[in-house]
Amino acid sequence: MNFKFGAIALALAAPAAFAQSSVTIYGVVDAYGEYLHGASTDVRVQSGGLNGSRIGFKGTEDLGSGYYVDFALEGGLNLDTGSSAQGGALFGRQAFGALRSTEFGTISAGRQYSTLYTITDQFSAFSNTPAGASTAIIGGFAGGYEPIQGSANVTTLTNATGSEVNGSPARVNNSVRYTTPSFSGFTASGLYGAGEVTGQTTKTRLYDLSARYTGYGLDAVVSFVNDKAQGAALATSADVNIITVAAKYTIDVAHIEAGYLHGDDKRNIAVKQSGQGFWVGGDYRIGASLLKAQYVYNKLDNTGAGYAIVSGNTAKTNAYGLGYQYDFSKRTSLYTSATRMQNKGVARFDTSIPAGLTAAGDLSINQYVLGLRHSF
Repeated sequence: MNFKFGAIALALAAPAAFAQSSVTIYGVVDAYGEYLHGASTDVRVQSGGLNGSRIGFKGTEDLGSGYYVDFALEGGLNLDTGSSAQGGALFGRQAFGALRSTEFGTISAGRQYSTLYTITDQFSAFSNTPAGASTAIIGGFAGGYEPIQGSANVTTLTNATGSEVNGSPARVNNSVRYTTPSFSGFTASGLYGAGEVTGQTTKTRLYDLSARYTGYGLDAVVSFVNDKAQGAALATSADVNIITVAAKYTIDVAHIEAGYLHGDDKRNIAVKQSGQGFWVGGDYRIGASLLKAQYVYNKLDNTGAGYAIVSGNTAKTNAYGLGYQYDFSKRTSLYTSATRMQNKGVARFDTSIPAGLTAAGDLSINQYVLGLRHSF
């Protein structure tokens, strides 16, 4: 009898002894209505106003002695059409595996967020989505290296193969990253994106180096991205260098956020697309309500017809945004925003704005948004 009960107890205890791994299915369902008014008007149903809609799988296994294996597979969704985002990639948001150690840090490989994405997402009151006075225009989404105007749209140039499918360095394919453990709040990270072009190992690739400090209510980061590509029309490889600095300060129920980005495009002087931008914003929570405000500025240097250098020609954008978010629960939020976008020259505040909404002499756009986000 005692042997029988002992065997049963051992069998019941065995799963707990080996329960060292976990897998989570998660996602975001975010849809919003948008009214745009400029030289013309447009009404649209869009996806991902507060956070990009997605579905993902993530997991971790405890190997013991302070070592862990992690993975993430995350695909973006266009909720308004049911299609896949990020150019239709199955796990276009991120897809990587990692070995993590509490003592030695983390090494990961796959398709991963660059620090440019992280900064414009985590240090912005309106994140880097298409809704509100967002940092999407600064971060390089859906049109090239903003504020370097639309490098993906210049047919004589190509980006590093390690860059994202839509032409920006927000997510990096074929990449390996090492992140240090935290030393009194300080961490550092280095990422290498292989271009995987035969014979161009040093001519087509991406580097991403960053350092971050978190402590005493302050979260600050600085990063340097160097994307090198050798396009078919270029005899030699040339660089795009992006320096970004951002900080967030938490005061009880409020955040103050600011950032600066400078892009230096060295690929071809005839189509130089360098530029810079900054943002200042914040939010304040009152119970379930969150109030937001942000100003974004973006300036393209030396641009003109056909993106050629024209001395004294200025292309810039200004955006002024106010937002309100009501959290029904930890998972479900209602949100709205009103944004004034002022464009000058060839600059456009948001590359997702439909063609025909502006006209010569009338480049400003007003955007009004009402949406609902649910996470699971």
